[in-house]
Amino acid sequence: MTRISQTYDELSIGDTASITRVVTPDDLYVFAHVSGNLNPLHLPGSRSGETQSGQNPAPSMWLGSLFSAILGNLLPGPGTLYDSQVLRFRGRAHVGDTVTVTVRVEEKRPPDIVVLSTRVLRGDEILVDGTAEVQPPEKHAVFTEGFLPELTVQRHRHVGRLMAACEALPPLVTAVVVPEEENALRGALAGARNKLIRPVLIGDAAKIAAVARTCGLDLRGIAIEDVASHDAAAARAVEMVQQGTAGAVMKGHLHTDELLRHVVKSQGGLRTARRISHVFVMDAPALPELVLVTDAAINIAPSLEDKVDIVQNAIDLAQALGIALPRVGIISAVETVNPKMQSTIDAASLSKMAERGQIRGGIVDGPLAMDNAISLSAARTKGLTSLVAGRADVLVVPNLEAGNILAKDLTYAAQAEGAGIVLGAKVPVLLTSRADDEGSRLFSCAVAVLYAHWLTTGESAVTHEDAVKEAAQ
Repeated sequence: MTRISQTYDELSIGDTASITRVVTPDDLYVFAHVSGNLNPLHLPGSRSGETQSGQNPAPSMWLGSLFSAILGNLLPGPGTLYDSQVLRFRGRAHVGDTVTVTVRVEEKRPPDIVVLSTRVLRGDEILVDGTAEVQPPEKHAVFTEGFLPELTVQRHRHVGRLMAACEALPPLVTAVVVPEEENALRGALAGARNKLIRPVLIGDAAKIAAVARTCGLDLRGIAIEDVASHDAAAARAVEMVQQGTAGAVMKGHLHTDELLRHVVKSQGGLRTARRISHVFVMDAPALPELVLVTDAAINIAPSLEDKVDIVQNAIDLAQALGIALPRVGIISAVETVNPKMQSTIDAASLSKMAERGQIRGGIVDGPLAMDNAISLSAARTKGLTSLVAGRADVLVVPNLEAGNILAKDLTYAAQAEGAGIVLGAKVPVLLTSRADDEGSRLFSCAVAVLYAHWLTTGESAVTHEDAVKEAAQ
């Protein structure tokens, strides 16, 4: 839309202009970033900021800033300069409120000052009123909407929802293997601080203490088992699970194969009838729902038989996270079966196996290309009729290379927060990258707690009400 300003001579006493806005959570997040006002009272979802009504009010200055949208766009319009603004705040606006912003020309002061009354109303209630003094442009100025770069608010709403679902569950005793590096130690202690896990730190006690001192971390009340080598620490963690003194294992600052060698050993390991597999649980701001990516860390080139367990493991985890009937997309480069492309044949086989009850608890479809697995518009454009296409909860990749690339693309390009967990063992194994930060490790703790609860009870601790509340936000 093109807008043309009015000059001083063209304005008349009584000229008015109005806009209507609905207050959204993104408005308040953006204002917090721009203004630097991080008062939790004004941040949606911040429990420390809720008022007695359970709502977070919009900052008053955010309401006051809405006048510039009229003055700069409509009346007088493009080219207008503010001289002053008097504001009186009479009420509060909250997320979901519809407000009307109005200005009216009250006075013209030669040679170039225009005085306008300014108001923000919710229905008939005055929330803000005041007076603005502006200088209209000397000549007509033209403004065309639509040239601004897009703005995306990065929000990991699913992480908070799953963390909240853990509040009613007891901390999970977790054997933390070799937390001899800052991120590994911070993640374990953050899990303890948030009452998700009760960590037992297994490794070189002197190195762990040195990291804590360097980083200013408090180890008081944290159990530590002094074990000299990485191999011995991994063995001890598995032994604790066998003895019933730990309900999960967390990878610290050691290579994955050093830990898994003890998890999968035939005598004294944690193997079950299932093949173990890894799942990344990804909360990407651009995607409406959680997406689970498997397998991106353990099975390099899985066979069809391996993929049956990989799919079943992922369905079980999705159910533990509150997805009652997970939609599983078997990913390939194309969405048609091609005898020359093994991944498409595997995908078709897995889909039929799910129909015949050989894979249970989810809806499985494939082959699906990545675009039509997560985009409804892409699926419709290609004419796909499927209960999974465009809305997959689980993405099963053809091999480890594809999965690793996809997971890292989501993390670094789509700004996803990811949790990493190994399934198919007797207990959850928290398996994050050595480069993962505290947030990722904390998210992994929450996923492990929820999965452990599901293994024990067969029920998800994530309720339908949690999902409804999240959708409302």
